[in-house]
Amino acid sequence: MISMPRLLTACALAALVAATTAPATAQNYDERPAKMAPRDVGYDYVRKVVEIPMRDGVKLHTVIIVPKGAKDAGILMTRTPYDADGQTKVDSGTYAGILEHGDGAGDVIAAAGYIRVIQDVRGMHASEGIYMMNPARAGTAQNPTKTDDSTDTYDTIDWLVKHVPESNGRVGISGISYDGFLPLMALINPHPALKVSVPMNPMVDGWRGDDWFHNGAFREGMMPYILGQEATKDAGTPWITDTADDYDYYLKGGSAGAIGKAQGLEQLGFWRKITQHPAYDSFWSSQAMDTVLAGQPLKVPTLIVGGLWDQEDIYGAPAVYRALEPKDTANDMVYLSMGPWYHGQEVRDGSALGAVKWDADTAKWWRWHVLAPFLAHYLKSDQPAMDVAPVTMFQSGRNEWQKLDKWPTAPAAGTPLYLKPGGALGFQTTGGAATTADYISDPAAPVSYRVRPTLPTYASGSTWKQWLVDDQRAVSGRPDVLTFTTDALTTPTTVAGVPEVNLTASTSGTDSDWVVKLIDVYPDVNPGDKAMAGYQLSVAMDIFRGRYREDLAVAKPIAANVPLKYKFALPTTNHVFLPGHKIMVQVQSSWFPLYDRNPQTFVPNIFFAQPKDYVRATQKVTVSGADESFISLPLVR
Repeated sequence: MISMPRLLTACALAALVAATTAPATAQNYDERPAKMAPRDVGYDYVRKVVEIPMRDGVKLHTVIIVPKGAKDAGILMTRTPYDADGQTKVDSGTYAGILEHGDGAGDVIAAAGYIRVIQDVRGMHASEGIYMMNPARAGTAQNPTKTDDSTDTYDTIDWLVKHVPESNGRVGISGISYDGFLPLMALINPHPALKVSVPMNPMVDGWRGDDWFHNGAFREGMMPYILGQEATKDAGTPWITDTADDYDYYLKGGSAGAIGKAQGLEQLGFWRKITQHPAYDSFWSSQAMDTVLAGQPLKVPTLIVGGLWDQEDIYGAPAVYRALEPKDTANDMVYLSMGPWYHGQEVRDGSALGAVKWDADTAKWWRWHVLAPFLAHYLKSDQPAMDVAPVTMFQSGRNEWQKLDKWPTAPAAGTPLYLKPGGALGFQTTGGAATTADYISDPAAPVSYRVRPTLPTYASGSTWKQWLVDDQRAVSGRPDVLTFTTDALTTPTTVAGVPEVNLTASTSGTDSDWVVKLIDVYPDVNPGDKAMAGYQLSVAMDIFRGRYREDLAVAKPIAANVPLKYKFALPTTNHVFLPGHKIMVQVQSSWFPLYDRNPQTFVPNIFFAQPKDYVRATQKVTVSGADESFISLPLVR
C-alpha cells in the first residue's frame, strides 16, 4: 500500500514529466489588464479622449482636458500633426503639469482655467483619413477632396459646443508653425462659436519665405522634416546619414533631387509636388494663406505672432498682417506681436537668443501682458477689458517693447544705404563712373550658413534655433563674401520695417543666387558684455534665386556678364543701431547647406542638376555710378 505523501509525490512527478513532454500550448493568462483604467484620484483635471466625426464620416482623434470644477469655461483648441496623445501625456496630477508637454503657453492657459483641446489632424497619428501636407482649400486643383482644415475645424467646434457641458460656448484656436497655419485655415468660413484665432509663427507661403523655399532657393535643410512628417502616419521615419557634418553630406550628395532619391523621398506625394513646382506658379500662389485670407471677410479677432529671428517661418506672420490689416477699419480686429525670438520661443524662456541677451524674459512678459488678456477678453463670458495695443513690437538694440497703432512706423519711402568701393557703406551716393566689387563663387566650396560642423537640424546638440543670430565674423573674411561697413555711428539709427535690397550685379554664369545680410557690428570693446565685443549680429538677411529676376513664376537664364538689377525684400526688423556700433552689409552667392547650391549654369529644374552643371562664376557687384547698389532702409527719423 502506497502512503498518501508518496502518492502525491508520484503524481507530481508524473505531472512534471507530462508537462515537459506534452506539446506546447498558447498561454491564456496575462498579468496585464486588457485596458488599464487611468489612476486619476486626486487629479485636478479630467482627460477625455473622443473620436469626433467630420462631415464625411472620418473621425478625428481629440483629447479634451477639463479642469475639475470648470463651469462656463472657454475652450482653447490646437489642431496638430504632432501627436495629440504625446502632447497630453498623463504624468502629472495637475492641470498645469499636463499642459507642459505642448507648445500652447500652458502657464497662461492653466491660470485662466480654459478647457484645453488638442486634436490630431486628419490622417496623422490616431486620426482617420488621408494626409496631405498643409492641405489647400477643398475643391481646388491642389486639394480635389471635399474637406480641408477649414471644414474640419468647423465640424470640430460644432461638436465641442454641443458635447462639452462645462464650456461657455466660446472657442479659440491657437498653435505654432504647422499648428499656426491651422488657426489661419479656421478663418475661412469660421464657425460662429470661434471667437478668437492666435496663429503663432504660422506657415503661410512655402515659396516666398517660409519652410520650403526662400525666393526660389530650396531649403534642403528641411528635407529630413518632409521625410519624417509624411512617410508614415506616426511620423516615425528617421533621416539616416553616414556623415557627421551636414555640409559634407549635402555636398557629396549632389543636387537636392539626387539626395531626395537616395533617401526615398520620391515615394512621397509632397516631395513630388515640390520638385515639380520649383517656380512660384499657381500651385504656390493660390494656396499662400496671406493671399487666401485677403479675399475673405474679416469675422474673427486675430492675434498674429511672429519672431524677429524665426529660423523656419520668418515670412508668414508679417505677410498675414499686411493682408488683413487694411480690412480692419476700426483697428480692433487684427493684432500683431513680434518678439526677439526663434521659432516658437514665445512659449518658452525668452531671456536670450544664442549669445544675445534681452535684459528680461521677453516671452514671459508677452504671455502675461498680451496673450493672457487677449484670450480672456474673447474667451471668458464676462469678456474683461484688455489693454492690448494693435501692434506690440520688441525693439532690439534698445531692448524694449513698443505699443503701436500700426506697423511699420517708418515712412513708406526708404532711405538708401549705398555699397561703396573699398568696402565702405554710407547714406551718400558715390557717383562717378561705374565700378564693381568682385568675387568668385564656387559651388564646390559654397559658403556655409553657420560655423562647421553643421549638425543635422534636429540632432541632439543642434543649435539650429539660434542660427539667425550667429556671429557673421565666421564668413566675413572669406574671399567669396563681400563686406561693406560704415564708420562708427555717432547717433542712434532706427530701422523699423522691411529693408529692401537693390542690387546691381553681373555673373559670368547663366544663373546665380544672391544672399544679402544687414548686420549690426558691436564695438570692439564692449564692457557690459565682453562676449559681444566685435560681434556681427544679423538684423535681417535673405536669399534670392536669380532665375526669377523678371518673373517669380517663370525661370529664365541670366545674361552672362551683363549688369542686371535684383530687387527683393529682407525680413521685417525693428532694431536700433546704437552709437559706437557700425552697420554692415554682406553679399555672397551661396548659403549652404540650408539652401541648395545654384549650379550657376541655367538648367530647367535645379532639383535635377547634374554634376557637370555646377561651375565657378565671377560675380561683380556695382558699387558706384548711376546704378550703384544699395539697401533701402525703413529709417525712423
